[in-house]
Amino acid sequence: MEETERYQTANKVSKLTLTANILLSIIKISAGIFARSSAMTADGIHTLSDVLTTFAVIIGMKFSTKPDDADHPYGHEKIESGVSVILAFFLILTALGIGISGVKTIYHGTYVKPGILAAAAAVLSIVTKEWMYRYTVKAADKIKSNALKADAWHHRSDAFSSIGTLVGIVGAIIGFGILDPLASIVVCVMIVKVGIDIYKSACNQLFDKAADNITVDNITKTILSVDGVKTIDDLKTRIHGSRIFVDVEIAVDAGIDVYHGDLIAENVHHEIEQKFSDVKHCMVHVNPYFEE
Repeated sequence: MEETERYQTANKVSKLTLTANILLSIIKISAGIFARSSAMTADGIHTLSDVLTTFAVIIGMKFSTKPDDADHPYGHEKIESGVSVILAFFLILTALGIGISGVKTIYHGTYVKPGILAAAAAVLSIVTKEWMYRYTVKAADKIKSNALKADAWHHRSDAFSSIGTLVGIVGAIIGFGILDPLASIVVCVMIVKVGIDIYKSACNQLFDKAADNITVDNITKTILSVDGVKTIDDLKTRIHGSRIFVDVEIAVDAGIDVYHGDLIAENVHHEIEQKFSDVKHCMVHVNPYFEE
């Protein structure tokens, strides 16, 4: 997929979810204030944090589509990975904030009985945020964007938060106020796990981790299928943001001239870049192959 198309898709999704988050945060915070629900007010602030992370995604995707230049000959895709790391920290910090608040509430026993409006806002939030998650993660998988996927999980974390909020609100209404902070702690653990997973994935991209075994095996088979390639002496892959760089040393018949050896290398180069859309560039080095 072309970088301009990736950016247009991510930008469209981000702008839609950004607008929805602004409206939803206003509704939830207002409901929390009028229904005297601190849990719903906090949940609304949590949604407001999504606005900030979506802005980060828009910025990250915009810069990652910049063409190669003299200072950055390999492109700017890693900016997107850097944004993913930031979003992961946002997720983890948000989760810890929810968990700490729940622990404090249990410790001090400061339970309140909220109004039914808060429960209605929680239901609205769950439905809306789950839809936003599905919509965003579908686009993230399509354009293979970790930054957009991190943003999608932030939407789902808000849905989890709203589920906990709903349980707590209903529990407080019927006389079990402790359910609110307990649910908050459960939500905290779930979001922290997601944040750690996203952080690890983004770091792998920043630190040039090799492509997965299936991709490497498929690349190997494709190279060996090219006419004239006797064997592969060395093959390295590295993830660069949402793309992959391939460096391969092939062995060709030592008796052929330089022109034909270069032609085989060109065929390998084109075959890899045409067959694997994730591959940004394939560098091919030719070694002589001597029959034993």
